[in-house]
Amino acid sequence: MLVAAAVCPCPPLLVPDIAAGAAPELDAARAACTDALGVLAAARPDRLVVVGPAEQSGRGPHPEGARGTFRGFGVDLDVRLGRNRALVPEGPAAGSGPVEGADRPLPPSLAIAAWLLGRTDWSDAPVEGLGVGEPLAAERCIQSGREIATRAERVALLVMGDASACRTLKAPGYLDDRAAGFDAAVARALGAADVAALQALDAELAYELKASGRAPWQVLAGAAEGTGLAGALLYEDAPYGVGYVVAAWS
Repeated sequence: MLVAAAVCPCPPLLVPDIAAGAAPELDAARAACTDALGVLAAARPDRLVVVGPAEQSGRGPHPEGARGTFRGFGVDLDVRLGRNRALVPEGPAAGSGPVEGADRPLPPSLAIAAWLLGRTDWSDAPVEGLGVGEPLAAERCIQSGREIATRAERVALLVMGDASACRTLKAPGYLDDRAAGFDAAVARALGAADVAALQALDAELAYELKASGRAPWQVLAGAAEGTGLAGALLYEDAPYGVGYVVAAWS
């Protein structure tokens, strides 16, 4: 049964080493993510499942110990998904080696989640990851969430994903007048733990607005059915023309 959830954005700039001189611009978002992860820890879950958007190669399950890297963003930093194992040094002393079955690299969204968990020194429960494709139909997302909720007596979710990328002229998707309304509706739903509203999100509109979080949010909606969890909106902004939302459910 789902007992808690944290919703966080997944821009690479969330990692200060990537953001470099612009790092302070997302300090408030990082602080909100830390607070949301604190809600997960306080729930004392038996298992934490991290869900985030992924391209074809990163879809499907990723076991604890799976590795990710930020070298594609010009930063010599690797991460590993799991308890107390997020930051991985280079060279022969890099730890005990990869976990069996963890040879597929984490997609960027789950690598950022691994970085967040390492930053907060997560040690409260075993962790597994799930990369979901942006086109995944709402019904399949919801069903996947229902299945996740049955994996342990007390399940927590860390849900990664961004809202629209069309809030300004300089946004990655240029300006779309529908973006602000879409993001506001998402923020209301996530802040209120409104399962029905998340399940009803328009997948086609989300795709047009480049909202990578739609499928992960609908996985959350499936997992949260019948739980009666309450939500809190911890952060909502669009500093680069992309909507970033942080929320906690408990």
